Amino acid sequence: MRVGLISDLHLDINRISIEAAVKIQADFLKRQQIDLYLIAGDISNYFDQSLAFVRRLQQAISPRQVRFIAGNHDMLHDRSYAELEAPEDITYLHNQFIDLPGTDWRVIGNNGWYDYQFADNLVGRNFLTWKRAFWVDAAIEQPMSDPERMDRVLEQTTDQLEAAKTAEKRILYMTHFAPRRDFIRYTDDDRFWNMANALMGSPRLGPLLESYGVEYVLFGHLHAHRAPLIRGNTEYDNPALGYRKRQVNEWSQPDFATEWKRRLRVIELK
Repeated sequence: MRVGLISDLHLDINRISIEAAVKIQADFLKRQQIDLYLIAGDISNYFDQSLAFVRRLQQAISPRQVRFIAGNHDMLHDRSYAELEAPEDITYLHNQFIDLPGTDWRVIGNNGWYDYQFADNLVGRNFLTWKRAFWVDAAIEQPMSDPERMDRVLEQTTDQLEAAKTAEKRILYMTHFAPRRDFIRYTDDDRFWNMANALMGSPRLGPLLESYGVEYVLFGHLHAHRAPLIRGNTEYDNPALGYRKRQVNEWSQPDFATEWKRRLRVIELK
């Protein structure tokens, strides 16, 4: 099966309509004979809008499949924590899985979260207060602390990995937040980026995935445009599209269609 990997489309920030994005992506996915298209979060700033996009894309490329998880931007406005945990739609893969027909592959999805441990180079800092003052995630309500939420992600992931192991499945794991320290950028400026690292993900996730022999990890959140990273038998892919706006332009191409095709990663699972 041919699987397309992408993250961080940010359709609203990039001022791309759902209609235009569906047409661009559906046409290309069909031409390239992509059987499964995985989006690792941050489709838009509203879950309803993200879900509407995915549903329309699914209709446009059927019988090919689309699956997505929520990134922090998708969580900002119109879903509670409890609603994000619920299996709302077949295309929404948080704490769910899909087995790929004709193969022994299983795709496991989990939105993921963070636990501040990527900022362990900073001592005595109040990351929660900083988050509430400076970070977009301040709008996201949750009934637990950030480290406790990450604990739950690891518990859910372990349960899914155990089930996949019992079923003798090879695993592609999709999440939004960074799973390894290799992807974290440290600077001399402790006022922003080194504080923001606390909210990038958790260094506990990667070793867990590797211990179960996960072969592919798809994630987003970081717009660094790095090449895939291989650690042991595990390949980490961060095919984030990122922003093109007046203040920040992270694209190397002049338009959405060309940049999306450049960032899309295609793998074959046999």
